[in-house]
Amino acid sequence: VQLQASGGGLVQPGGSLRLSCAGSGSIFSIAVMGWYRQAPGKQRELVARIGLGGTTNYADSVKGRFTISRDNAKNTVLLQMNSLKPEDTAVYYCNIVPPANWGQGTLVTVSS
Repeated sequence: VQLQASGGGLVQPGGSLRLSCAGSGSIFSIAVMGWYRQAPGKQRELVARIGLGGTTNYADSVKGRFTISRDNAKNTVLLQMNSLKPEDTAVYYCNIVPPANWGQGTLVTVSS
């Protein structure tokens, strides 16, 4: 199953973006889902995860600013990003936790 992220773009510091993740099959109803990001020159990191029952966890760097949600019936996972900072600039990917095959990410650039 490949998962495709969308919704990235250029935003000013302090702005907001909402990322979406779409996929096929029943993966959304059986897996913990996560949003990952990879900044230039850095390793890919998990920034948010959501369990089957809706329990969420966040990296300290995004806690209080990002919100992950899921709709199993629609096979989607969302990432609402508020109060964006330049250090949030990265390619964002969605995947199961732990990750399997990587799909296409979406670039988020936070810059004035």
